[in-house]
Amino acid sequence: MRSFLAARASRLLDLLHSVRWLGPLVLRLVFGYFWLETGIAKVHNLDGFTQRFVGWGIPFPAFSAALSAWTELLGGLLLMLGLCTRLVCIPMLINMAVAVTLGVASNLMGLDDYVEADEIVYSLIFFWLLIAGPGKASLDTLLARWLGIRAAA
Repeated sequence: MRSFLAARASRLLDLLHSVRWLGPLVLRLVFGYFWLETGIAKVHNLDGFTQRFVGWGIPFPAFSAALSAWTELLGGLLLMLGLCTRLVCIPMLINMAVAVTLGVASNLMGLDDYVEADEIVYSLIFFWLLIAGPGKASLDTLLARWLGIRAAA
């Protein structure tokens, strides 16, 4: 019985290993689309988004709101493509740090609130993409192969 279970578990793990590229791809497509969509909405209603920045006391609210909106729009697009993934995660993380610090933190009372805040979850996903990269099914991987850049396995 033990060898039967071990054989089945090994086959399942081999199958999962063969499609490990699918996880980062699905995450990038869905997460990137989310940011592309929110960025488009903010760019189309930049005056309203700027007023939120005014309310939060963010310096240079018009410039900051436009920068944030375009960062989300372009960042989402680049995430979906898997192009400059690690690089784009840096401004996205900065965007989330500003959102947490100036927009959300006043509503968070304890550790549970921080852990459950959307912006913290988004930051963790950006951090994971920054460290792990976009995966094999990405333009980053194709570009690296074309340039002859060898990534660690």
